[in-house]
Amino acid sequence: MAQPWAIVVAAGSGLRFGRPKHLVELDGVELFRRSVNAVAPFAEQVVVVGDVPGGIPGGDRRRDSVEAGLSHLDDDVEWVLIHDGARPLAPKDLVARVVAAIADDVDAIVPAIPVRDTVKRAVDGVVTGTIDRHGLYAVQTPQAIRVAALRKALADDPDDATDDAGLIERVGGVVRLVEGDPRNIKITFPEDVAVAAALAGFA
Repeated sequence: MAQPWAIVVAAGSGLRFGRPKHLVELDGVELFRRSVNAVAPFAEQVVVVGDVPGGIPGGDRRRDSVEAGLSHLDDDVEWVLIHDGARPLAPKDLVARVVAAIADDVDAIVPAIPVRDTVKRAVDGVVTGTIDRHGLYAVQTPQAIRVAALRKALADDPDDATDDAGLIERVGGVVRLVEGDPRNIKITFPEDVAVAAALAGFA
């Protein structure tokens, strides 16, 4: 099988961060460039989506940005790695696990880690129940997705999803989990940069 291509999604507005987070530097390198560097050794080509150097325009929703990235893939590309532009610490062995799990009987491969904390449901700050965490996983990127399945999911379902494999799930595709990595954090708030720096040994 040919190497997959990759799409790095760096099109978020950064509202929770307070400024475009993909351009924030970690040890002198922008977050989106670190995300590109994480997947580049495993991809034939990398398409960056977002208002960053070398990026193509994205959309208001994640699915719109993914569709923009898909439009730049060659027609014969079978699999694509989709990675968050604000997830700069994805280890090489994690990406290798995702790529190695690509198979004919699945439509998406997702790195994930078991939920370790107790999870509660609440309304207006009042707890309404405790969720059994057995079988619950926190998913990460990069996710490997069969291009034909993703195009079909985008065509069949107009709604957005917080992760790309979620689109595949909703149209009945097969999604397989592989072991994620706790270091593979997503930068959402300014304080997350300090955490990432510590995890990477830059602090």
